Amino acid sequence: MKSAWKVIKEQVGNFYLIRRLSLYELKSENNNNYLGMLWVILNPTIQILIYWLVFGYILSRNTKIYMGHGVEVPYVVWLISGICLWFFLNPAIMEGGRSIYSRIWFIAKMNFPMSTIPSYVIFEKFYQHLMLMAIIIVILQFTDFKISFYIIQLPYFMFAALAFLLSASLITSTLTTIVRDLQQVLISLMRMMIYLTPFLWAPSRLPVFLQNVMLLNPMYYLVEGYRASLLGISWYGIEHIKYTIYFWAVIALMFIFGSVIHMKFRDHFVDYL
Repeated sequence: MKSAWKVIKEQVGNFYLIRRLSLYELKSENNNNYLGMLWVILNPTIQILIYWLVFGYILSRNTKIYMGHGVEVPYVVWLISGICLWFFLNPAIMEGGRSIYSRIWFIAKMNFPMSTIPSYVIFEKFYQHLMLMAIIIVILQFTDFKISFYIIQLPYFMFAALAFLLSASLITSTLTTIVRDLQQVLISLMRMMIYLTPFLWAPSRLPVFLQNVMLLNPMYYLVEGYRASLLGISWYGIEHIKYTIYFWAVIALMFIFGSVIHMKFRDHFVDYL
């Protein structure tokens, strides 16, 4: 617990610097592109169109997805309300995993706690996520699923996503610095997760046993919460209170474990390069 508390204090005490560095990364990442920040929207839009064509039109014949509470949602609307989260989680996890070993020589010259390196990488992706979310909310206003009072739970699920990413990145950034091959394992794992999490397919099509197994994945909780918020379906976190408790218990265990191994090895990160 001491390690976890120290990491928390480093995050809070250096929040201003985290925010400044994340903005710098965001600007520098798109500085050499003619379209600049527009690629933040163009890349996910192109992928959404491909996913809709393959999974929605060709395979599913553009069927509707049953969301519970007697609500059916057209596939393309259901898709964009959940896949927007994937475009945040995937790059944040991938960049978070390599954040320390790819930046350690730069950070080593500064009086800067290494536990905040994954944080500002995640926040850089979060800014992009906010821009994409604004576009998707506008698009939804031209459908039958306009903004409702349920949208007020969206910031909670955004915070939950940030907590998940920080906890996961503390683990992955430490382990990949020690054993570089684990970054390749992480890449393969994330390629699997888009198909093992209901971003592209509806969980209701699975047998009940497999649906319960899928619930073990924390990303399942996040994507269902996003859809409930954006489409105005339910108060997901409250109606599934046991699942909410499970999610935060997993996050707490991940954060404690990540903090312990990070604090144990961070004074020796340079030795592994």
